[in-house]
Amino acid sequence: MQNSPSNQVDDLKVRLNQFLETLDTIEPETADIEEIDRLISLVDDLEVRMGKMK
Repeated sequence: MQNSPSNQVDDLKVRLNQFLETLDTIEPETADIEEIDRLISLVDDLEVRMGKMK
């Protein structure tokens, strides 16, 4: 069963908020590869979810 468009938008908002919260917690001077990989993973997930909405 596919999510309704409003549920998809809500899911996207949640994931975007998670990305922004993660981004806020990272210190640029001390960020390690795991933190950067986590950000990339969140962006990839957002891209997939947005693609499903088209």
